Amino acid sequence: MALNYEKIMAYRPPEMRAAYGERDCILYALGIGLGMDPTDAQQLRFVYEKNLVAFPTLVTTLGWWGRLTDPEFGIDERMVVLADQRVVLHRPFGAEGVLISRTYVREVIDKGEGNAAIIQLARDLSTEDGELVATVEGSTLLRKHGGFGGKATQSPDPHAIPAREPDVVCDLPTPPNLAMIFRLTGDTNPLHIDLERAKVAGFPRPILHGLANFGVAAHAVLRSFCDYRAESLASIEARFARPVFPGETIRTQMWRDGDRVSFRCSTVERGDVAVDNGLAVLR
Repeated sequence: MALNYEKIMAYRPPEMRAAYGERDCILYALGIGLGMDPTDAQQLRFVYEKNLVAFPTLVTTLGWWGRLTDPEFGIDERMVVLADQRVVLHRPFGAEGVLISRTYVREVIDKGEGNAAIIQLARDLSTEDGELVATVEGSTLLRKHGGFGGKATQSPDPHAIPAREPDVVCDLPTPPNLAMIFRLTGDTNPLHIDLERAKVAGFPRPILHGLANFGVAAHAVLRSFCDYRAESLASIEARFARPVFPGETIRTQMWRDGDRVSFRCSTVERGDVAVDNGLAVLR
């Protein structure tokens, strides 16, 4: 079945009430590798219920309706990977609360016959009394789904990385079972745990979630420039270039210009750029 543009554009799930608390905050933090050094008091703030702080990119996992698996969409989920992610934090948020999630499709980009399609999704997270807390935007790449006759054929230009040596470099290891932990935050795509499904998708073994890589990049920024102050992050965005395999070390190169931090992540072991065109804006 070909990709059904009209069906996807009409996708409007009902509002979701997303309640979260200490367990969700801690599980997410562990799922992006925080707490690997149990003697680091700064990291402990995100994984210990005593004076617990929510890591800011936790919002990427809140109020998510899941994958578009309805056969009427015409999507082969074995060919689906995350393409990019952007989070805007309109205000700080606590370690527990209730948010109302409203999800919508922005566009489906047609890269042409034999090429990919890109679904651009967004959701607003608000308090129960209507105050906007965060906007989460992301694009999903559907390999070999192009050629359906879409109106849009080009993605927006990504943020450009400065053409100079990085100001700061931060290496953060990932444990071999990190994808098994991160999937408990809601994304249970078999690509991240099932060896055979990973091979069908063209990977030698399960890969780490793109959103986990995104969280590791945010960790590097907060560690390097914000002394782990969660409220310092106003927004963060990046594109996903190549996979990270759990157990690899993620090296984040960063360039600071005022309140803007450009970043790029690569795997130390293979030298592949995994996360590119990154931009974090600090308060």
